[in-house]
Amino acid sequence: MIVDKRRILIVDDEAAICQFCQRVLTEEGFEADCAPEGKSAQSIISKQEYDLYLVDIKMPLVGGKDLYEWLQETYPRSAAKVVFITGSAIGQDTESFLRSSGRPVLLKPFTIDELKTAIGEALKEIHN
Repeated sequence: MIVDKRRILIVDDEAAICQFCQRVLTEEGFEADCAPEGKSAQSIISKQEYDLYLVDIKMPLVGGKDLYEWLQETYPRSAAKVVFITGSAIGQDTESFLRSSGRPVLLKPFTIDELKTAIGEALKEIHN
């Protein structure tokens, strides 16, 4: 019996972060795609559902908050599959948004183990 790989979309404007996450997740057996910002992610999500979305908060054009709100309106089941990533220096508005979203947050810079743990915990939460 062939089991489909779990798919993760990484949305981050920092190419190095995208490539790092993609490499680690691929080595862990996931299919991992990257989008450089929220507008590109919207186009990709409109064509393909993912098991998890790793979304940076601060990006040009459409940022993580806007992408999350779009997901809530357009694909509410997918909004429940978001893990936010952000730098440790975040403002009050961003901190308030992250708290109110109830979604997990992975602070940059993060290690391979922190990434694996965050993904594993988020997938467990989704499938319980």
